[in-house]
Amino acid sequence: MSELRKISREELAEILEAHKKWLIGEEGGKRADLSSAKLSRADLRWANLSRADLRWANLRDANLSGANLREANLSEADLDYSCWPLWCGGLHVKTDRRVMAQLAYHFCNQECDDPDYINARNAILDFANTFHRVDECGKLERIEPNSI
Repeated sequence: MSELRKISREELAEILEAHKKWLIGEEGGKRADLSSAKLSRADLRWANLSRADLRWANLRDANLSGANLREANLSEADLDYSCWPLWCGGLHVKTDRRVMAQLAYHFCNQECDDPDYINARNAILDFANTFHRVDECGKLERIEPNSI
């Protein structure tokens, strides 16, 4: 992974505004490219970083730790190699099947011997195995509660 680039609040606001215009085809619009951006603690509430014209916002390698994503629209955003915030700011984010399968795959690929976790894991395993990189990372198999 390359070194993360720092983006000021002002620059982030400009990028989000230009992406908003790009989504609706307005003059001055530009697709957001936040790849390899240091977005930790960034306020992305209600930001619309969804796909348009078969391309999507690039958040690949972005550091989103501590970022506030509440009500943000990340439908079909490229989140590969990025860091998803595991605090309340990572709740209520609009995503799509691709992102949710990726998150489910990561959830299912942990080692935890708790029977409730194993039951939850096994319940979403088929969905998790639709992850777009499952061929590279490996198909996950069902596990029994006492096998770990």
